[in-house]
Amino acid sequence: MPESPEVQALVEDLGTRLTGREIIGVDVVEFRVVKTRSRPPTSLRGQRLRGAERHGKHVDLLIDDGQHLVVSLGRHGWARYGTAEAEASGAVGAAPPTLLALTFDDGSVVEFTDAGDWVSLGSWVVDESSDVPAVAKLGPDPAAPEFTRADFDRVVIGRRKQVKAVLQEQESLAGIGNAYSDEILHVAKLSPVAHAASLSPAELDRLFDATVGTITGAIERQRATPIDQLKAAKVASMRVHGRAGGACPVCGDEVRDFSFASTTAQYCPTCQAGGARLPLRGVE
Repeated sequence: MPESPEVQALVEDLGTRLTGREIIGVDVVEFRVVKTRSRPPTSLRGQRLRGAERHGKHVDLLIDDGQHLVVSLGRHGWARYGTAEAEASGAVGAAPPTLLALTFDDGSVVEFTDAGDWVSLGSWVVDESSDVPAVAKLGPDPAAPEFTRADFDRVVIGRRKQVKAVLQEQESLAGIGNAYSDEILHVAKLSPVAHAASLSPAELDRLFDATVGTITGAIERQRATPIDQLKAAKVASMRVHGRAGGACPVCGDEVRDFSFASTTAQYCPTCQAGGARLPLRGVE
């Protein structure tokens, strides 16, 4: 699942390459991606792009008439530049299908793809990005310069919910998913099954520092990475996520799986659970 560091790198790349360019073609390959049927993406033909922004895990393409094309990448969505560039990068073959494509007046093509068995990609044409319900409900973003400890404390302290669930809850903290929540908890030396309400002041300090440091650090690492390489760069940067069976880079203990909600997470028993193995199935 794309998370804020990769989406931030994507929107910066889109903004740099395409700001000022006219949209001369819109191809909706899969009608289910269109969430505003009265204002489909095809209505944007002839408009120019005036920038790109990120809201949590959402891409926001700013159109010069004041409209916004907001794209939710969902669970398996991503973007790539047209077929010629995909061939040059070696991405053709196992490449996921294109569901929505924008063609610009310089010949650039941006293809939004979805690799899942069900369509999770979504698009909205709106007057304000906050007109998209999921954007309107987003909590504060740990990557934002204005994000403060007070913002963090308001959404974490006293919550009778597993801390991993709080980190991934978009209404609490925008942009964090399964992978980076694993990384944050490993840096903070906290068990994923610990409830936020049970954290001591010292643990809250560690969690705040790990949250901001992990996300902002990942954004800095991902900047300027070609968008077709961002997913691989994310995987390569992980300390524990996706590393089950490998050695913890801190203590050398074996990284283990932990089933969480509908997915699988990873943790280090020594660094995060006092040497104990967590049950395979957790309860939020």
